[in-house]
Amino acid sequence: MEILVVCGAGASSTFVVQRVRRALQRAGLAHTARAGAESALDGDLDDVGLVLVGPHLQASLEDIRTRITGAEVALLPPDVFGDLDGSRTLELILESLHLAPLHLTRPAGAPDERHTP
Repeated sequence: MEILVVCGAGASSTFVVQRVRRALQRAGLAHTARAGAESALDGDLDDVGLVLVGPHLQASLEDIRTRITGAEVALLPPDVFGDLDGSRTLELILESLHLAPLHLTRPAGAPDERHTP
């Protein structure tokens, strides 16, 4: 299954996707992730099971939900760019897909970003 991370132009979502890919790999999940602009929502989404929407598109969230059929849609938290290892974003993915939480192992020396104020 594919996860599409959407932002306004596709640039900031690229950073999130890189972190999500590493987190998916660490968790042993075979899902793929790609970045896209909001305009990508009008294209081929047959393989997409989850659309993660950038926090700056919150005002468009309901419109985006009406445009998407056959996939879950979730809003990324405002601090998503501080999720350096992708673990919090992975938790959102698992929750959105109604999958059980995983107990992830952080890379040696990686900070636990979830507890940062």
